[in-house]
Formats: sequence, structure tokens, C-alpha cells
Amino acid sequence: MDAISALTGHLSNAIASALGDEWRDADPVIRPANKKQTSADVQVNAAMALAKKVGKNPREVASAIVEALRADDEAMALISGVEIAGPGFLNITLSTDWVAAQASTILADGSLGVAPAAKTEIIPIDYSSPNVAKEMHVGHLRTTVVGDSLARVLERLGHTVIRQNHVGDWGTPFGMLIEHLLEVGEDSPEAALLESDPNAFYQAARTKFDTAEKAEPAGSKGDFNTRARKRVTLLQGGDPETLAHWNKLMERSKAYFNKVYGLLGVTLTDADLAGESTYNDELAGICDDLESRGIAVVSDGALCIFQDEFTGRDDAPVPLIIRKSDGGYGYATTDLATVRHRSFDLQGDRMVYVVGAPQNLHFRMTWAAADKAGYIRPESTPIHVQIGSVLGKDGKMFKTRSGDSVLLMDLLGEAVDRAAGVVSESKADMSDEERAVVARQVGIGAVKYADLSVSHDSEYIFDFDRMLALTGNTGPYLQYAATRIRSILARAAEAGYSPAAEITLGEDAERALALKLLDYGAVVAAVGESLEPHRLAGYLFELATTFTAFYEKCPVLKADDDDVRASRLALCELTLGVLVDGLSLLGIETPEKM
Repeated sequence: MDAISALTGHLSNAIASALGDEWRDADPVIRPANKKQTSADVQVNAAMALAKKVGKNPREVASAIVEALRADDEAMALISGVEIAGPGFLNITLSTDWVAAQASTILADGSLGVAPAAKTEIIPIDYSSPNVAKEMHVGHLRTTVVGDSLARVLERLGHTVIRQNHVGDWGTPFGMLIEHLLEVGEDSPEAALLESDPNAFYQAARTKFDTAEKAEPAGSKGDFNTRARKRVTLLQGGDPETLAHWNKLMERSKAYFNKVYGLLGVTLTDADLAGESTYNDELAGICDDLESRGIAVVSDGALCIFQDEFTGRDDAPVPLIIRKSDGGYGYATTDLATVRHRSFDLQGDRMVYVVGAPQNLHFRMTWAAADKAGYIRPESTPIHVQIGSVLGKDGKMFKTRSGDSVLLMDLLGEAVDRAAGVVSESKADMSDEERAVVARQVGIGAVKYADLSVSHDSEYIFDFDRMLALTGNTGPYLQYAATRIRSILARAAEAGYSPAAEITLGEDAERALALKLLDYGAVVAAVGESLEPHRLAGYLFELATTFTAFYEKCPVLKADDDDVRASRLALCELTLGVLVDGLSLLGIETPEKM
């Protein structure tokens, strides 16, 4: 158990004893102590928060809480010191024996301190969501990486996670894509581009369509555009032949998606595909239902939902268009069907959408409309995990020199190539095979960590040099910390040394490391609640730097005492376990050597 969790119940009892039982549920306001100001482990600000409410001086309230705390034998078994500081803060120092015992417990039981959530949930999580027949670009990086990390964390906490890869696999463009596929031949080199260079295939189809559109007289340069539009109608009408061609298009694109996911090391599979096409048969019924109940009305030929809480510059409600004037359906219609499916069919509790921040208004409007229509169960909560943009070193949107979006495969390939150079410099004795494996682990890990170490809704600057550095808050630094511990444990085993079953703490650096290790379970639980993986990344960086300080001050293999050496090896073993587990929850591998 981490320190704050261990103290919370005792402090609540002390507050109730000091101020009356009606204050038992008051927030004790516990946080890690500022080590620059005190040697204590924990600071409690409850007295400051409650003083005005109970009409007493903060120090008077603090004294009463301390007195009640000292009367609690169980509390004093885990506290070695408590003092009142400043206007009424409580500085608490934990018992070193308690810290050692807790560290020994999580080492022995293999849990690393991570416990299942008190209430497990069904959590559909929507992430990645590329478009069929188009290459994934840097904008897909964050939704894929953040979503995959959240899926891993939520599963680690015992929740039932249902991955939903809401790919763009339906609509008008598929008429021209199918017609182009038929013209070039499904076994042609051009068709193979769907697996290697989807944008080239898409652009060729688009060029044919646009050229036919501009032809004078209409159709003089062929009737590709006419056939493409007819093909859309056939597709949406369920024509078997057209659906067969669409399926072949999908299979080619899935092969491309899987190449990207394989290189990126994410857990999405074909079974997780739940694209727009999934809901095609429901869209007309949703429009009829909403119109018949007066929730949607026809405006300028389009079927719209107007909601007073969403207004434009003229203070008039902004329309949520669910059927266009030409009879087609848009994202709003599909998303109404999607949220209804995830709430009722999947029985989702939290329904998580890891999607770009600019879509926030769209989601709020759609979910509000769905709620009014009864498409969301009271037990279901849709949540938008907003994803910020990736910027270049110039602080502008990350683009190629020509102004195009950076393709994800190109970016990942460059990351691996650059990592190979770093690995060659630091570990020249590796075989070519080993270097290739480590370069992929380091390069992809660097890109993922750079993304996950900042708040998901903020922008961040993409900088390979910083990402791949072996020092500072980077993925390679954490990976190197893990490989260094592996090396220590391997050399210990060669010398016949084994980790102790029980951890003892004599030096301040040992104690600081053990105390930091106790926080891991609480951090993972907090990420599961807040859906903020940067909290886990920040914790792992703090753990790695705390281990570095420990290693510099406390000899492990060269310890003078056998028992001290064994205990320090146990600390190393536990630190390695937490680093490897924590990085895996971020989707980052830890190389055997670097």
C-alpha cells in the first residue's frame, strides 16, 4: 500500500475525533511533502482547509488532529513522526520498518502493488480510426498510442476493455475506389499499392474522378464519375457484387493497417475493426425515429437536430445534420448509432473516445442529442479523451517540407534508423540481428514515450534528437535504466548472489527508492480513473532518477555486508519489475541490452 492510501483512513478517523463525526468524510488533503522544505514524507493540509468551516484557528485544528492521531495505535505503527509546521500543515514521516515491510510484500506477491479496481467496468474504447485506402499520418500517431496505453492500463486494473477501431470504410469515396480497383485489376501492381502506398492508389482514383467531372461535354473523357456514383448507390443498397469488391478493398487496407500496428507494437487486431459500415443498416431507422418524435426537423432540405445549449455567433442553435439534403448520411448519424450500440449492445459503462480535440463540439452535440433520444443508458458515460496536435520544431503543425502531412510509416522508419545509429555508438559489440531488434525497440519506444509523457490534450513538439537522448525525460533513458538493472542482477547471479526475500532499509537512498516503489499501484489506479497516461510516464521517470541516486550512493554488488547486498538486490529486482511493467502499460518494450 502506498503512503497516502495507508494514511487516509487514519486521518479521516482523527479528523472525526477532533472535530466531530460529521467531518469524517472531509478530504484530508494529503500530498507528498516538498523535500526542499522538510525531511518528512507526507504533508497533510486538512487543518488549513477545515479551520474556517469549523470556526477555529488552523494550528488549533492541527493540534487536535495530531492528538487524535497519536491515540490511534495502528496509525502510530506506520508513523515515526508528526509535526505541525507553518500556519497549520502536518508533516508526517513514515516508519522505515513499515516502508520496508510494504516493499517486501509487493515483491513477494508479484502484484507490484497494482490491485484490481474496486468496481470493474465494461469499457468500449475507440482509438486509431484510420481511413481505408489512405495512409496513416502523424495525426493518427497520438490517437493510436494514447488509446492503446489506456486499453492496457484498464485491462491491468481488471476492467473488460472492448477495443473499437472506428475506421472510415464507407461513403462516397468508395464508389470511385471500387471502380478504380476494377479498372486496374484486383491482382495488378496498382492494386498492391493499397498495402504499400495507399495514398497513391487513392490519388489515382481521385484524379480519374475529378478529370471526368471537369470533362466537356460531360462524359467526353469517359464515364468514370457516373459509374463511381452508381457504385456508391449499389454499395449502400447492399448489392452482393459491389460488396464483394468492397471486401477485397478492405482486405488490402487491413494488411496495410497491420503493418503499421505491427511496427508500432499496438494491440489492435482485425477483430477490433468497427468502422462506419457497421452501422449502415441502422441510419435510415434512426432518422425516421428522431423525426417522428420531433427531436429532428427538416431545415433547408436537411434533417437536423437543434439544441438550445449549442448556439452560434448569432445565438441561434447550431444544427446537427443527421441526413443531408441529398439524402446522404454524415458523421453525426453514424456516431448516434455508434454510441447507442456501445451503450446498449456492448453494455458500456465508460465509453471512451480517443479522438482529436477539434471533434469535441461534435461529440458534445451528438451525445446530448443521443441522451435526449434515449440512446444512452443512464449507467453509460461517453468520455472524449481529447488529443492535441503534433508540432514541428518551428511550433507549427508537423508537416513535410512540401507542406504535406507526415506519413506515419515514414516517421516510424526514420525513428528506427536514427535509433540504430545511437545503438551502434553505445553498443558496438552487438550482432546485426541484435542491433535491428534493439533499434526498433528504442526508436518506437522513443516516439511513444515522447507522446505519452505529455498531457494528451496538449500539443507537443516532435524532435528526434531530444526523443532519442539517453539522458533526460525520454524513453531511451527509462529503457537504459531497466537494462542496467538487468545487467546488475545478471552479474550478481554469476557471482552467486541472490536477492533477499525481505527488504531492509538502512540508507536514505534505499528508503527513498522503496517509498517511490510503493506509489506504483496508486499511479496505475489514478491513470485508470483520469485516463491520463502521462501520469504513469512521469512516475516512471521519477522512479528511474530515484534508482540512479540509489545506485550512486549505495553499492550493490560491492556492498560490504551480505545481508545488505541481498536487500539491495531485492530493491533492484522490484525496481526492474515496476519499470518493465509500467513501460509495457505504455506499450513500450524494454531491451535486454542497450
